[in-house]
Amino acid sequence: MQVPGPFEYERATTVDHAIGLLERLGSTARLVAGGHSLLPMMKLRLANFDYLIDINDLHTELGFIVVGDDEVRIGAMTRHRELLESDELARVFPIFSDAERVIADPVVRNRGTLGGSLCQADPSEDLSAVCTTLNASCVIRGPAGTRTVTMEDFHRGPYETAVGDGEMLLEVRIPLRPRGSSAYEKVERRAGDWAVTSAGAAVWLNDDGTVADARVGLAAVGPNTTGIPAISAAMAGQPPSEELYDRAAAIARDACEPATDQRGSADYKRHLAGELTRRTLRRAVQRIGG
Repeated sequence: MQVPGPFEYERATTVDHAIGLLERLGSTARLVAGGHSLLPMMKLRLANFDYLIDINDLHTELGFIVVGDDEVRIGAMTRHRELLESDELARVFPIFSDAERVIADPVVRNRGTLGGSLCQADPSEDLSAVCTTLNASCVIRGPAGTRTVTMEDFHRGPYETAVGDGEMLLEVRIPLRPRGSSAYEKVERRAGDWAVTSAGAAVWLNDDGTVADARVGLAAVGPNTTGIPAISAAMAGQPPSEELYDRAAAIARDACEPATDQRGSADYKRHLAGELTRRTLRRAVQRIGG
């Protein structure tokens, strides 16, 4: 039976308490909430820490979804289940409910958090693609104060984020823009599995019906595919059409760098990247009309 190495356990009661523990314990400490990604890595000895700081009590402070006039704020301790069940969030960003329906299983969704998903920074992780697609920003706090970074700057590479020693992710902020909608699709080998390939899309239209902006994020097809600026540039100012979706699909295929593994060949994943890009863009535009 695989077991993690020895570690000490602390339980934080407030954000300030958690940051104080991180500062005192140093780089050998790690925050844990749901633990569905961290603990398996510790059991495999892929990650080893002297201290685990339990932050589940911080749900009262960081478990929230606030839809304002110009932005949506989501606390880092918001559970997957809460993201799935929020009608207000689904109204402005249906991509969240699309994604949450295909994330893991009810056990994981009841305990796993938005912050845990983003901080894992796994290239196959669904909510990283969702938040990048929506042009989200991340609020980080540490002993030196609070700072805000874009999702592009938050994810520095596979399993690496902008959250430094002694810091923690507090919330995600997503700008609200008129005449827009979004969608997410995922191909998986079985329900709740990691994606073979997934794609999220968000589209905003001008008053004349042309595309004001469009963003696509891919997951599970290599690093640096959670935002594809070339698709935004190709679609801006154009009327939505099947030809335009085909052009975006071709860009997505060229932008990704999938690897052949037990989930499928690189060519198959590249094909999926294009097809899912086409589908999600089409559905996002249809939702604006709807």
